[in-house]
Amino acid sequence: MKKSHIKYPIIASLLFSYLTVNAQDFKLSNKKIEIYTTAKKGNQRITKSADKVSVKKFPQPKETDIAIFIDPKRKFQKFEGIGGAITDASAEVLAKLPKKTQQEIIKAYYNEKEGIGYSLIRTTINSSDFSSDTYTYVKDNDKDLKSFDISHDLNFKVPMIKMAKAEMKDNYRLYASPWSPPAWMKTNNSMLKGGSLKPEYYQTWANYFVKFIENYEKIGLPIWGVTVQNEPMATQTWESCIYTAEEERDFLKNNLGPTFYKNNLKDKKIIVWDHNRDLIYQRASTILNDAEAAKYVWGVGFHWYETWNGSANLFNNVALTHDAFPNVNLIFTEGCKEQFDPNQMDNWSLGEKYGYNMINDFNFGTVAWTDWNVLLDQNGGPNHVGNFCFAPVHGNTTNGNVTYTNSYYYIGQFSKFIRPGAQRIAASSNRSDLMTTSFVNKDGKVVVVVMNQTDNPYNYNLWIEGEAVEIKAEEHSISTIVVS
Repeated sequence: MKKSHIKYPIIASLLFSYLTVNAQDFKLSNKKIEIYTTAKKGNQRITKSADKVSVKKFPQPKETDIAIFIDPKRKFQKFEGIGGAITDASAEVLAKLPKKTQQEIIKAYYNEKEGIGYSLIRTTINSSDFSSDTYTYVKDNDKDLKSFDISHDLNFKVPMIKMAKAEMKDNYRLYASPWSPPAWMKTNNSMLKGGSLKPEYYQTWANYFVKFIENYEKIGLPIWGVTVQNEPMATQTWESCIYTAEEERDFLKNNLGPTFYKNNLKDKKIIVWDHNRDLIYQRASTILNDAEAAKYVWGVGFHWYETWNGSANLFNNVALTHDAFPNVNLIFTEGCKEQFDPNQMDNWSLGEKYGYNMINDFNFGTVAWTDWNVLLDQNGGPNHVGNFCFAPVHGNTTNGNVTYTNSYYYIGQFSKFIRPGAQRIAASSNRSDLMTTSFVNKDGKVVVVVMNQTDNPYNYNLWIEGEAVEIKAEEHSISTIVVS
């Protein structure tokens, strides 16, 4: 109907709004409800419940009722995906395992039906601490990058990414992050221990990004996006490079952004910051308040390492960044449990730390979430500076055994069921012991994640539009309820 045919446009608009809302009424009594649980007690690991649930009328809960309230009509950010990093370390460990085990791990991560359906891969430009050696793709002082060569990556990293891509199919998205430019481009003449990019090499370094993308795409690995610099405010014993907020802003607007546009890479997502939540707003505001820099920014990336010392998580900084710049995406780009201890592989807090962070990050506006190494060995490496860490999966390169820590299953409670293109919807808990987030997938399925970190089980009501089902949250558990 053409607009000119509507005689009373305001009334027609209100009527259309009313019909649209009522057409979207969501009745639990007409839906199929499935529950999948990972719990400390027993052996449930993303296990589908055999118990049948019954729907009851529940128009007004009392304060004494324990409930989680879902409102599918109130929608927020679009969901991009969940994944992890394929580092040199991950790829080297995979290559040392039996072929059958390699396929098992790849399917466990990247196959939506047989695994947990990862849809994002992060990898590194040049070496990181989780490499067996320090390397770049060019010879020293090659300002024109004529020697650019990614043959180092063809040994381990590229084959693993290609294996993952084959399982991911249409969900494949790969983004890359540099830990350091080549030593000769930096003020300290080293890839390690901080230092900064020399101004005379800003354009050379921007061209380096383009070379990396072009070389990867020539071998069948499209690049979805890049981050400007991993942890730009950390002087590490390993590969690192310092950018102030102003330096990152100026490199982006004067070099990296225009170079991408000039080389037909305008579609590549550029992610700034890529460091902890503590300084996220200062960095984001410095860059995004500059219109010339902001036009190149797809998102702001962040890590969680400010949270491991027992201090309060700085999720409010994530929320503030989202509120101040609602058109810019927030993406969690890295997190892991540091200080590897083989005796703690079964520690339940590993998974709960992931659940706690993921629920809060999503509820504060994050669109995508990326774990660190997808695979490490029995020592939490390899790592050329001894910075050994936990991963969701560890492969023993001596005997070929594989350990799936509970963090793998906690992440899977999200990634397997919340699919790219989903949209977050309102989810509210009336008990702080029960954490929750909820999304609706493109196929209309509502996915609700509920986590209980306490020693006490809870029976709660999952409430949607005056109807509810009673569900049990086991002690130290996480459950995903799929309503279709």
